[in-house]
Amino acid sequence: MNLEVYSQLGERWYHAVDDPIALLRAESRMRNPWIAETLLRELGVTAESVRILDIGCGGGFLTNPLSMQGFCVTGVDQSAEALDVARRYDQSGKVSYVHADAFCLPFADESFDAVTAMDFLEHVQDPGRAIAEMARVLRPGGLWFFHTFNRTWISKWVAIWAVERFVANVPEGLHLHEWFIRPQELCQFAEQAGIQVQKCLGIRPALGIEGIKNLWGIARSGCVPRDFRFVESGSLQVGYMGFGIRTS
Repeated sequence: MNLEVYSQLGERWYHAVDDPIALLRAESRMRNPWIAETLLRELGVTAESVRILDIGCGGGFLTNPLSMQGFCVTGVDQSAEALDVARRYDQSGKVSYVHADAFCLPFADESFDAVTAMDFLEHVQDPGRAIAEMARVLRPGGLWFFHTFNRTWISKWVAIWAVERFVANVPEGLHLHEWFIRPQELCQFAEQAGIQVQKCLGIRPALGIEGIKNLWGIARSGCVPRDFRFVESGSLQVGYMGFGIRTS
């Protein structure tokens, strides 16, 4: 698993189009509003009273937008370089960024109202242990959000082969198919940690005329158009996201 790339991106986190990080930016534009809306609806409180911990926050694609909406946000990552980028792009100036190991979080039990793990679980060998540590710092009744990839032949073709074939500058070993997680496995890990998954949604690139044009543009140039979009899907065969509630 090659994770050094996330420490080497620098300003490319927010500006590169000839890089798979551009796909992550596009995914975040779709996921972030859904996460914010779900938080407010399920918790029934104002943004200012919600304490959120984002695991593997990288350059701040989720933490910084949530903070701009008024949420109280902490981001954790093992890459000090990525955290430096996240801080520079924190327009609110209020996000707390912490250099820490997701398997040994430096927070007390039940410290947060919500914990998020976006594109993180497929990068660790022991996702069950990581989820258990997230549950430890999540208060009872708090929300756990996730996005990861299903371990199917379709995900191997789409999320690994197609990305490596058509998007420029994909590092070797960015994703390992054997580390992808089936939804039923994720639900089992969560249940063992005291979290009951409430909803899973598929995620895929937008189709239609503009979507097909953008996909063709990637295949032709290796660059991801700035207006490239992801949308919800009824299929969990490739990428999927969702949330759960800590019940115990």
